[in-house]
Amino acid sequence: MAVCGSRTHIGHFVGNMTARRLQCSLSVKSCTVSYNKRGFQNVSKANISLGNKGRPNNFMLYQYFTTNVAKRRTNLHPHKGFGLEGFHNLSHECFFSGTASASNVSSDNSKGTEQVVDVVNSSEAKIPLQLDSGSFYLPHPAKAKTGGEDAHFICTLTPAIGVADGVGGWADLGIDAGLYARELMSHSLSAIKDEPKGSVDLIRVLEKAYVRTKAKGSSTACIVALTEGGLYAVNLGDSGFMLVRNGCAAFKSPSQQHGFNFPYQLDCSNTGDSPSSTMVFKITALPGDVLIVSTDGLFDNLYDEYISGVVFQAMEAGLGPQMTAQRIAELAQLRAMDHTKSSPFSDGAREAGFDYHGGKLDDITVVVSYITE
Repeated sequence: MAVCGSRTHIGHFVGNMTARRLQCSLSVKSCTVSYNKRGFQNVSKANISLGNKGRPNNFMLYQYFTTNVAKRRTNLHPHKGFGLEGFHNLSHECFFSGTASASNVSSDNSKGTEQVVDVVNSSEAKIPLQLDSGSFYLPHPAKAKTGGEDAHFICTLTPAIGVADGVGGWADLGIDAGLYARELMSHSLSAIKDEPKGSVDLIRVLEKAYVRTKAKGSSTACIVALTEGGLYAVNLGDSGFMLVRNGCAAFKSPSQQHGFNFPYQLDCSNTGDSPSSTMVFKITALPGDVLIVSTDGLFDNLYDEYISGVVFQAMEAGLGPQMTAQRIAELAQLRAMDHTKSSPFSDGAREAGFDYHGGKLDDITVVVSYITE
């Protein structure tokens, strides 16, 4: 991401986009971000059947649902010949890409908008499950020396994954938003480990992490945990997660944006979006499902069908989750550097009235989890 409240380093149309879409003022000393905030109205629980091809009337966000979970897409040809450089072993209890210290904090435990997604019957959903996870991170080439602005963690003791995408526009003010993202994820991991066993509350986790994070900057956030009831997720902004079943996208979290390329974000000044604006998801899962948690560097560049096809081919080839994550991330970066092919980001730009083609070069974090018994 580029500017606080926007993202500018994305193409030649950026200046006009910023002027048309955003009202954002920045102050380095006070670390203030202000803009016109259009929050979502709170809605009651919505039971969403993925077999229903129509859009549910009470679902506040309107995109990224694929309903045909049985059809296999085998006609895709993902890039092959990837090396194994950059892989690491996640054999310890928790892995975190960055470190920060934690502090005590209280939480009011307020709830965000909740969506309950039913994809199997209740008896099937009671199968004990576990996550086998691997991750791969490709920073923006121009940010490689500083480590980029994404952050993520994987925790196995309490099966959970988190990703955050720092807003890169703070760099224009001499601030590395990657520090904010890394601190937010570090505190999220600490808060998860503090949760009562078997009853993790991710809204409380995100609230604690948000209050504890003192670095300047802003960031999106997505945390997904595996519980006895299935997948439990919170998402704020345009990072997100996808559940792949039988080679197809069974569910994808919607993107929260105030306007095109202007995602919801937590920030250091408490004037941005708050954890109470987070969307909450509870999703049934089955053995054989694949969970992908990622920053928008993936979802801006690869279509859902293509990601699902890569996952299907990787599993057919017997690849583990970490190798699958690398393959997806490298394919996303290839598409980001291709100015001749359409991408989800270029589609969104054209819908917003901008003449933009190709992918969008960005930090790319991909965490892949195989769901097993």
